[in-house]
This record gives sequence, C-alpha cells and structure tokens, in this order.
Amino acid sequence: MDFLRRQWFLLALVVILAIGFTGWRGLEPITKWRTLHLWIVSGTLFCMSLPLQTTLIGRALARPWAAILAVFCNFCILPLFAWPIAMLLPRPLAMGLLVTASTPCTLASAAVWIRRAGGNDAIAMVVTILTNSTCFLVTPIWLLWFTRTKVDLDWQKMVGQLALLVVAPMVLAQALQQIGPIGRWAFARKQKLSLLAQTGILSMVLVGAINSGREISQTKENLPPFAWLQMIAACASLHVLGLVAGFTLGRVTRLAREEWIAVGIAGSQKTLMVGLQIALEYFGGLTILPMVTYHVSQLLIDTLVADRLRANQTRHEAIPIESPPKGAPHATPRIP
Repeated sequence: MDFLRRQWFLLALVVILAIGFTGWRGLEPITKWRTLHLWIVSGTLFCMSLPLQTTLIGRALARPWAAILAVFCNFCILPLFAWPIAMLLPRPLAMGLLVTASTPCTLASAAVWIRRAGGNDAIAMVVTILTNSTCFLVTPIWLLWFTRTKVDLDWQKMVGQLALLVVAPMVLAQALQQIGPIGRWAFARKQKLSLLAQTGILSMVLVGAINSGREISQTKENLPPFAWLQMIAACASLHVLGLVAGFTLGRVTRLAREEWIAVGIAGSQKTLMVGLQIALEYFGGLTILPMVTYHVSQLLIDTLVADRLRANQTRHEAIPIESPPKGAPHATPRIP
C-alpha cells in the first residue's frame, strides 16, 4: 500500500497508455472534444499555480543566481543537447524529443525531488514560474529553429495559444492567491489541488495515447523495436546530461549545496502538460511518446539521485570531527 501511495501516478500512467494504445477505436471520439482539452490544460496549470506562496518565491528571488542558472539549463542547455541526440531517432520521435526539450520546468515533481535530496525547493517555484510564464515566446522560437525547413509552423498562433493557455491561468492563480482567504484556502488544500492537476495530466496523456494508437495502426511503416530502445536511451541520456550540467554549473559558481542541487533537478525536469498540448496541436500523436518517456525517466532517475544525495549528506553529518590533542593547539582537525 505504501508503494501504491508513492508511485500511483507512474502506475496510472502505464495503465492509461495501455488503454489508449489498445482501445483507441472505441475512445477516438474523445480526441474531438477540442474545447474540453483546452479547459483541461488551463485548469491543470491553474491548480498547480494557486497554492504557490509569494513569500517563499520572494526568499528565492533574494538570492536569484541559482534560479537563473536553472532557467538557463532548462531553456538553453537542454534544447542544445537534444538537437544532436534527436538526429539519431526516427522523425516523429525526434520531433517529440525536441518538443520535450523546449518545454518549461514542471513544479510538482521538481519541488518534491529537490526537497527529497536536501535542496532548496523554493527555487523550483521560481524556475517554474519563470519558464512557464516565458514559454509562450521561448518554446516557439526553439521549435521554429528546429523545424525551419521541415514543418510549416504557425509561430504567431503558437505564441498566442501558449500565452492564453499557460501564462493567463498562472497570472490569474497568483492574483487570487494574494487575496487572504483564497490564499489560505489554497495552501491548506495543496495536496488536493496537486492531485487534481495530476488527474488533468493523465487525461491529456489518454488523448495523446489514443492519437498515437490510431497513427501507429494506420501508418504503413511501423517503428522497429530498435527505435523504441533508441527513444528510451535518448530520453534518459538527455535528462542525465541536464542533471550533470546543472550540478556542475552550480558547484563551479560556488553555490551552496542546497542551491546547486536545485539547479540540477529544476534545470533538467520538464513539464508534461505543455508539451502534450504542443505535440497534439502541431505535430501528431507519436510525438507524445518521447515526452511521456522523458517524464517517466526523470521520475525514476531523480529518485535514485535524490536518495543518493540525501544519504551522502546524512553520512557526512554523522562523521565526528576529532579535536586536536592537548599540547598541540595548532594541529588541524582530522576527519577519520
């Protein structure tokens, strides 16, 4: 039961993908409810943003260097890493990886895993707000550059849609959060709002899985098994590269331990919701596969990394430091 409580989202993700891929014929009418899909995206981001406390964000902004580095990793380093890796994948999977790398940071898992590793989770809030509030400009620019000779991408339409679907709900949520009773109500129900947001993500995954099942069944050339292995390896490698880049930048710039942990995790995690909407709207169902794979990879990999960082911290804190012997006042303390 403890395992189910902790990993229910991953299990639900697997079940919903299986349902969408195998039962797409009976579920295909769901993909036609475009207005409902847009409301789900906006509502999910609203539920994720409403409990964010401005005071915690202010504390992180008082020392903004860590958040700036994390944003740089998330929006600059990861897309550049993804570009050569995507060249090794079939076209729809390559496009899915590029869409994934161009999307903003996720809040729920980034904050949880940073806290689990002993880092400063307030930085995750700042990175999420900065990347999501600017993704309506940054994400289309990256995708326009990636696809400039292959896809007729309506840049203005994408900018307007992301501003309406992503930025507007977050701005509205933060405005309501400033109203005392509403802010206290949202913070007290943070877990329930998070559960509602995760349900919204799962519903969009179902839509993407249905579209993917239809496209796979109708395409003349099925993806070979090796392509699926390539996709898994590409997604995991991209996330690990982002983690290493974030940790390295944080340590090179002499950030505190809890800050460089936040830079690595927040700088390498990506949101599923925004990427799903872009993929379904502009590139087709198969492009959701790298995004879902990346999301699962970041949860699994960051669990191992966070537990290792926490264990190292606990071990170092438990090591006693020997006092210098009497008569040797200038002796340097030694760590056994």
